[in-house]
Amino acid sequence: MSKTAGLMKPVCRVLAIGLTVGVVTACTAIYRNHGYIPTEEELAAITVGVDTRDSVLEAVGAPSSSGLLNDSGYYYVSSRMRHYGARAPEVVSRQLVAISFDQRGVVRNIERYGLEDGQIIALERRVTSSSIDDKTFLRQLIGNIGSFNPANVIN
Repeated sequence: MSKTAGLMKPVCRVLAIGLTVGVVTACTAIYRNHGYIPTEEELAAITVGVDTRDSVLEAVGAPSSSGLLNDSGYYYVSSRMRHYGARAPEVVSRQLVAISFDQRGVVRNIERYGLEDGQIIALERRVTSSSIDDKTFLRQLIGNIGSFNPANVIN
């Protein structure tokens, strides 16, 4: 048995182990958390009918977003995303805490929603179409050659 053959066996074993570890770790899901929702203890500190917008901000912090119409409420959103290999990220869980207020700014209700409570809403993108319609700059330039009238430049 030659010296080279004796060295190849451990090198191949290390290479095989390294390749196996690399494949296993590449196929491991990575979870990322986005957003913030108050804990149950923080929400328990808020009293419906007593606390105001300012006291809610002090108790649980600034919301992820607030209501668009008359500042109707505070919304705290937290999502957990799973990234798995080359696939698109997938939402695994989502929590939403909605704190609504009345006209005086006093807490009216505190609600908690999960991903299972939601509905998927297809957003429609409304964009005004232009008259260019997939024309490149050169195509537009060449298309305008026949419509050039020197009399328009003089006047």
